[in-house]
Amino acid sequence: MSEPEKTPSTATKLAAEALGTFLLVFGSIGTALFAATFGISDNGTPLGVGFIGVSLAFGLTLMAGIYAWGPISGGHFNPAVTLGLAASGRFEWKNAPGYIIAQLVGGAIGTTLIVLIGLFGPDGWLQTAQDGGFASNGFAENSPGGFGIGAAIIAEVLFTAIFVLVILGVTHASRGTGPAMAGLSIGLTLTFIHLASIPIDNTSVNPARSIATAIYGGGDALAQLWVFIVFPLVGGLIAGFAHRALFEPKPAFPAQAEARTR
Repeated sequence: MSEPEKTPSTATKLAAEALGTFLLVFGSIGTALFAATFGISDNGTPLGVGFIGVSLAFGLTLMAGIYAWGPISGGHFNPAVTLGLAASGRFEWKNAPGYIIAQLVGGAIGTTLIVLIGLFGPDGWLQTAQDGGFASNGFAENSPGGFGIGAAIIAEVLFTAIFVLVILGVTHASRGTGPAMAGLSIGLTLTFIHLASIPIDNTSVNPARSIATAIYGGGDALAQLWVFIVFPLVGGLIAGFAHRALFEPKPAFPAQAEARTR
């Protein structure tokens, strides 16, 4: 007879959140900085992975983290997801600060290791990456497509809300896709979000990712960072409360609630 699995400790859950966020940031931002515009071959073929490759990097690293550490911590790896899950009633508010701190630490470690690699790169590589914003989020002159602050705010609220709604849907205990498919669905959703919104503001939907890159992105990235902290959190909260109101119906009469508890 096999022993029942022990519930992971709080420390183990926080370590899983830090590791998952580290993987997401290190893999995706590393792709953006090292491989997105790598160069052109002798026959004129572009060697960089471009927007599509970066978008896939975000989706694939998130997917890997969910399958590796999701069973331990739930696989949030994103403060907006943590707050969205809390707003939906799926996660205890009291545990949110610890998760968010772990995510911020994991993301910062990810970009710090990219910097350490860059220190041993070609002459000027690291300085050029930092002068270019270090793949930070931005609007106006710091937007890849020249989109203003209004576009960035709408995009961050909307795409984060979509992301959290998908997460809440595919992980639902009775209506979800099941653990085997949830990670795939969530990773592909993050991929499509990046495909659509990288030209707008370099895509955040995750304050931990935005803070991690802004640390090394210079004054402009830090000055605009508040947008990519506030509005993904707003989008996550909207999604959480909306999911709870729309898809977790309350019984119409007290008698029905009593019957469900029997």
